[in-house]
Amino acid sequence: MPMATRIAADSAFGCAGQRCLAASIAVTVGEARDIFTESIADAAISRVVGYGLDEGVQMGPVITHQSRQRIEGLIAKGAGEGANLLVDGRNPTIPSYAKGSFVRPTILQDLPVGGETARTEIFGPVLSLMHVNTIEDAIKLINSAEHGNMACVFTSSGASARKFRYAVHAGNIGINIGVAAPMAFFPFSGWKESFFGTLHGQGKHAVEFFTQTKVVIERWPGEWTRKF
Repeated sequence: MPMATRIAADSAFGCAGQRCLAASIAVTVGEARDIFTESIADAAISRVVGYGLDEGVQMGPVITHQSRQRIEGLIAKGAGEGANLLVDGRNPTIPSYAKGSFVRPTILQDLPVGGETARTEIFGPVLSLMHVNTIEDAIKLINSAEHGNMACVFTSSGASARKFRYAVHAGNIGINIGVAAPMAFFPFSGWKESFFGTLHGQGKHAVEFFTQTKVVIERWPGEWTRKF
């Protein structure tokens, strides 16, 4: 659990959450709920926020003041939809950088599944928590979403990992990995509303996109015949 929490926090809050494969929702299964909730809240509160080139800083600002306003608006919307604002990162005080566009790591607990916030890519350091009782329920929850860019599972069960990798409707799957970002020779495989087009970027798909194919049918018989 400590390592899973650390990796999940790096996924959600790394780059201030401003990457398309940042974790945005953590779904706890069964008895993992209480211990993960406490651990991820501690990780959010203790993360060092400031100017990214200062020594010891773990998370910098979001890219613009407009982005900060949008993120803080979505945090407020999540709370208004019924989520518990477990860790509130809005309006932080960052010494020497009062005019920076900073948002501290934020945790929304028990975010409603059908709410607007759950369906929105916040693109900021905000992690929402949901809970289910079984791995099957978790997969069903993931598959009910309109987007399918990435889904990751943290488990010591090979059976659960196998079930997850084949049953989840997402293009990038992580097993005990927080950001399932492939190397350049793998395709970047978003699904559903996380993808537009016919071929994915990178890897063989990208090569195929720029390739004009040709089919050649040949026959080299030792003796010509029409008998089959």
